[in-house]
Amino acid sequence: MRELFDPVAKGLAGVLIDLGLDDVEPKSIVGGATDRSHGDIAIPFHKFAGVLRRPPAEIAEEVAGKLSPYLDKIAYVSSKSGFVNVTATPKWLSSRLVEFCDHPSFGVKADSLRKVVVDYSSPNIAKEMHVGHLRSTVIGDSLVRILEAKGNKVIRENHIGDWGTPFGMLIERLEDLDSSGIDPDEAMSDLGQFYRDARAQFDGDENFRARARARVVSLQTGDEPTLRRWGQLVDISMSHFQEVYVLLNVLLTEDDVMGESKYDHLLPDVVERLQKKGLLESNDGASVIYPGDWLNRDGDPLPLIIKKRDGGYNYATSDLACIIDRVERLQAEDLVYVVGAEQKQHFEMVFASARKSGLIDSRHTTSHVPFGLVLGPGGGKLKSRSGGVVKLLDLLNEAIDRASASVKDRNPDITQEELGRLSRSIGIGAVKYSDLKSDRTKDYVFDWEKMLSFEGETGPYLQYAHARISSILRNDKFQQSKSGLTSFSLAHESEMRLAREILKYPESVDQAAEDLAPHRICKQLHRLSQAFAAFYENCPVLVEDDNTRNERLALCRIAGGILNHGLNLLGIDAPDRM
Repeated sequence: MRELFDPVAKGLAGVLIDLGLDDVEPKSIVGGATDRSHGDIAIPFHKFAGVLRRPPAEIAEEVAGKLSPYLDKIAYVSSKSGFVNVTATPKWLSSRLVEFCDHPSFGVKADSLRKVVVDYSSPNIAKEMHVGHLRSTVIGDSLVRILEAKGNKVIRENHIGDWGTPFGMLIERLEDLDSSGIDPDEAMSDLGQFYRDARAQFDGDENFRARARARVVSLQTGDEPTLRRWGQLVDISMSHFQEVYVLLNVLLTEDDVMGESKYDHLLPDVVERLQKKGLLESNDGASVIYPGDWLNRDGDPLPLIIKKRDGGYNYATSDLACIIDRVERLQAEDLVYVVGAEQKQHFEMVFASARKSGLIDSRHTTSHVPFGLVLGPGGGKLKSRSGGVVKLLDLLNEAIDRASASVKDRNPDITQEELGRLSRSIGIGAVKYSDLKSDRTKDYVFDWEKMLSFEGETGPYLQYAHARISSILRNDKFQQSKSGLTSFSLAHESEMRLAREILKYPESVDQAAEDLAPHRICKQLHRLSQAFAAFYENCPVLVEDDNTRNERLALCRIAGGILNHGLNLLGIDAPDRM
């Protein structure tokens, strides 16, 4: 509840001066209470014990006494074990809830007006999307939604691998199959197999290998027949990718694709700009830049290769070309890359090179959004039943099938149409929530039973909470007005708890946007769902007393609206019935 932080920090400023702590910034020590039974805000004073030569408990007690008058009618102030605890009054909570009744985004403010490029998903042409693409796609899509909710102009970019030496062998493989009477769509119906066959032929057939290398030259020089065949590879692959995106319900479309081929014309420009700045050096025949203090295993400065010894360009060159395009053509201010943690050093060096060469300046920010691995139940990499890589499309379809069985058990009379809709919402939602709920930098274990459960910290648990609220509102025989409340009494402890979790929602969205961390929203939605469950159990809603009923219906409506809003920011459906 950041709205409570400002008056607390303002009142604390004078108290700190009285204590002789003039150089302490009040907001730096004001934070949310980790033990919520103690209050909404906790201010620790242990680190000042040495300076003031007094016990922390004594300092906290004095601060609490002096701070209390500043917060009259806003909050109660107490101290315990060296902490000053601040607890919002029912009256303050009530006034904030009234604001939420008619707020279209439940306190989330569109107060950031940056232009942001989010680079995510990034599969490779002629390769099947596998479970390794899940995290980049799901995390990136959620970040797009969160940043847009905060008011930013967000540009989605799917930087696919559609250029380079492997395309020589892929085009030749497609040529051979087409010549044998096999339709290109049929030839590439299994992308993984098509790529493996092309690689095997390249490794085992010298004649094919020579043709493939010649085809690379034709591609790079713009040979029309070669470009047409390359276009077939791209189009067929993109139709496979789009099938996954539609099933995942992510925002990416074919209009968001920016393959490596789109930056090919900028690669010589990267070299020229670095040369003009005097930053390119020769290293064993390659042209490199030394962006900073990175060292190799021998302790020597680590270079970023811009142009290889054979004259070809490197991944870093393409990434710098991307930056030029995004900053100069798109006029982006913030560049966000949702890429695995193993690329951490690469992006650090690329960003440092971009700043050193003037491709970006103080107006721009660059963020690598790393993420961990998806692990199997045993702790190793998640694998298919045959021991291979798990195809993403297969995994998503299995999630829907498993959800279908669960839905039928709970609703034996459900129609086939409703079964299909719910199974998809619950199955895909379970996979996405399981991915998003943990700190993205950590690995997580993929567990079907846990993620599809209607209990615990799962997508179905949140979806069921929303459906339960929708049911209450449908059954309101009094048809209470959607607005008009001027206060909430919050007479029951469960009402107070639910009110607090409601009011913490916009802060969770702010934190998710600041930290590029969707799990902040997941955690708050789960706490809200738990608070609603306790409220539902202890506070009958559709009672005869008008005031009680209207207040509790309003709490239901706000909680349900937040669940719907928050799940949407995660890219997850919020069903009205389950």
